Amino acid sequence: MLEQAFLETLMDKAWPAVERKDTGEWVLRASAGVTQRANSVWPRNLPGMLAETPGTASSPDIERSVSSASAWYRQRRLPLIFQIFDDSRSAGLNAVLDGQRFTKQSETLIMVRGTDALETLGAGPKSVELSDAPTDEWLRLWWSVDGRGGEPELEVARTILTGCKSVYALVRDDDGVPAAVGRLALVDGWGGLYSMATSAGHRRRGYGTMVLAALLDQGAARNLQGFWLLVTASNHGAQALYSRAGFVEQGSYLYRQAPLRRAPGGC
Repeated sequence: MLEQAFLETLMDKAWPAVERKDTGEWVLRASAGVTQRANSVWPRNLPGMLAETPGTASSPDIERSVSSASAWYRQRRLPLIFQIFDDSRSAGLNAVLDGQRFTKQSETLIMVRGTDALETLGAGPKSVELSDAPTDEWLRLWWSVDGRGGEPELEVARTILTGCKSVYALVRDDDGVPAAVGRLALVDGWGGLYSMATSAGHRRRGYGTMVLAALLDQGAARNLQGFWLLVTASNHGAQALYSRAGFVEQGSYLYRQAPLRRAPGGC
């Protein structure tokens, strides 16, 4: 199992925000409202700010930091959103956010696996197209499933996706129509599976499994130490697919948003 702090760092690098401010405790991320992850506060390295324990920060200290973060996002006309991991260290921050009536959104599971027994997935990658940058077809299919917004937002998403070295996979149906896509982010010797998407007309036909198998195969060829992925807690079908592929749950997180502001879409 991955150490939690290291896993959080991998996740941040795999989905880099267009703009970020590292306060030394929190990382403030902004990307014109495109995806919650790239427009949220990551409370990094903050046992003192996250937990009410002797010798650590008090609620007024946390409230001042929340207020400062709010001002930073307000300057960018974005809502204040925190990415809160399910961890006992989060108790103090959660108490403050509860008091300020922050909502809870988009509960997401973190799943991991090693590089052993990859052949058990049972779907060969031979017909999957691979590239080191997202093609227009790749982007359009993914955006049709997970996107929120128009062309300007899509270009911001392209910037996020290409912010770290990655492998992009696309599979077509028998008529040559793009059916499913996925992305393997290559970060510090590990692989993060992102943007797994199958078009509405191609679901339950094995295309997602083909993409997953191809990306895992690519990771093995690069001698990665292992893989992680993120899946919404409500997506039981995807969870079943990943479990069959050898992934196990390691943790979870959700987003907490200040009231009266609309959140950007996506996990």
